[in-house]
Amino acid sequence: MGNALTQKILITLGFLFAYRVLAYIPIPGVDLEVIKHFFDQNTNNALGLANMFSGNAIRRMSIISLGIMPYITAAIVMELLAATFPALGQMKKERDGMQKYMQIIRYGTIFITVVQAIGVSMGLQAMKGAGGQSAIMIDPTHFVILAVFSMLAGTMLLMWFGEQITQKGVGNGISLIIFAGIVSGIPAAIGTTIAAVNSGTMNFLVVLAILAIMVATILVIIYVELGERRIPISYSRKTIMQNQHKRVMNYIPIRVNLSGVIPPIFASAVLMFPLTLLQASTNKWVTMVADLLHPGGFLFNALMFILIIFFAFFYASIAFNAKDIAENLKRQGGFIPGVRPGEQTAAFLMDVASKLTVWGSLYLAIISTVPFILINALGASFYFGGTAVLIVVQVALDTMRKIEAQRTMAQYETLGNVGL
Repeated sequence: MGNALTQKILITLGFLFAYRVLAYIPIPGVDLEVIKHFFDQNTNNALGLANMFSGNAIRRMSIISLGIMPYITAAIVMELLAATFPALGQMKKERDGMQKYMQIIRYGTIFITVVQAIGVSMGLQAMKGAGGQSAIMIDPTHFVILAVFSMLAGTMLLMWFGEQITQKGVGNGISLIIFAGIVSGIPAAIGTTIAAVNSGTMNFLVVLAILAIMVATILVIIYVELGERRIPISYSRKTIMQNQHKRVMNYIPIRVNLSGVIPPIFASAVLMFPLTLLQASTNKWVTMVADLLHPGGFLFNALMFILIIFFAFFYASIAFNAKDIAENLKRQGGFIPGVRPGEQTAAFLMDVASKLTVWGSLYLAIISTVPFILINALGASFYFGGTAVLIVVQVALDTMRKIEAQRTMAQYETLGNVGL
């Protein structure tokens, strides 16, 4: 089983390596120098945010410029529809229905990718370099067709990579792809900061302040992510006797952050979809709206704050099913001291989860907005937000847990094979 775990890790690393290779394959017909000049002037706005999630693929105008966000956006829409329409929610719970559910998400991904690709390709036609040269070097109509098919192929490949990592590798594939994209930008950000300090455009004390904010953000995230409320459980004497040779859990752990990293990713995806389309327009009114929504602005951070809280409650209600936990507990002969089994246990668990989600959602909203506001005010020459750190830390912790779980399972199976 040790070899099996090693194989899963190698599969995961192989797909992540392929993802990074795709980030260096540009869309045909694009003048990369013009794109580079444009991004040098837009490192800490909406494009900087999108570029961070794509692993610098947008800066290189790669075939995976849209990243995995169209897939996440389609998944958000389906989750909302499943919560609204009971028939769709039931489809998600059934094995055959889940396959249809995922197929609908894939079709939705295709539609969103095509719409965004058209918007990006149209916007590139209006982009000019420092000398007035166009960002497009071929016929505009041919370029739109090539760009749409290239970006569609890139996004669908990323979606497939994510599914393969989840099924055959270690950890959640989609989260690991976003993780790899964010981490890949760290060396460039460090290099940019060092160059700014050497040139005198950034004070060394400012760099220390930025580092202090980053370290504080990481420590807060680790502290909260490892925090949980443990609900004590008692078992009847009969249940204890039946399971005397087995380990019976004597508490129910409820995490402070029940929804994990999903709310910031969902909120970013929801905001990035209209921003991608708005950035492509040359209309002055549309441009004005795009400027109001740029990261660092009041409107963007306010919307991010509200969306994260909404998605935190929404996803926590899906991830934590108090009724199922109460029924399983009753079936196993367990009960919470002072609380009747069944409906009262479910209500008690839901009340505890709701209170924790209030604090968990506020934590997510604050950690995703405040660090960026502070660092942006200090004049950082790169995009940095609490969302990025949250994703990196949480995905790293989650992947470590899953690797440890795989190792534990391997040890138990080895002991079982030798008869112990």
